[in-house]
Amino acid sequence: MTEKPRWHEGQRVALKKPHPCGTNAWEIMRMGMDVKLRCEGCRHIVRLPRNQFERRARGVVEEEEG
Repeated sequence: MTEKPRWHEGQRVALKKPHPCGTNAWEIMRMGMDVKLRCEGCRHIVRLPRNQFERRARGVVEEEEG
């Protein structure tokens, strides 16, 4: 059985704890064995092992239109 991937590149997600800059939104830049994320507030880039990312991710951040 093939499942549709839950996370994909270009998606904005919220993590369990906010970044020290104060924002909680991250953009997924790369998915693989590790996940490359960019903070939406200060543009800092971090890498997390995929299993750690999946434990910390809380959901997709909805984009505001307008």
